[in-house]
Amino acid sequence: MTDDTETLDALGLLCPLPVLKARKRLKSIPAGGLLRVLADDPAAIIDVPHFCTEAGHTLVSQGSVDDYQVYLIRKSG
Repeated sequence: MTDDTETLDALGLLCPLPVLKARKRLKSIPAGGLLRVLADDPAAIIDVPHFCTEAGHTLVSQGSVDDYQVYLIRKSG
């Protein structure tokens, strides 16, 4: 595993774009790598955890900062 974290800024994007962009970015990250996703789409609260479950990735954390959500995803390996 690695502690390097990449960030995906999905602010301003609506469903399903935050998840689609996260899926694409995760393909370029090594197994065990971390991806931080920033999103302000209200649907992301449901979509991101569902995507992680379906794809086998680990949702390490999720929370809110100001007016957007922050998700930390560990790529499955």
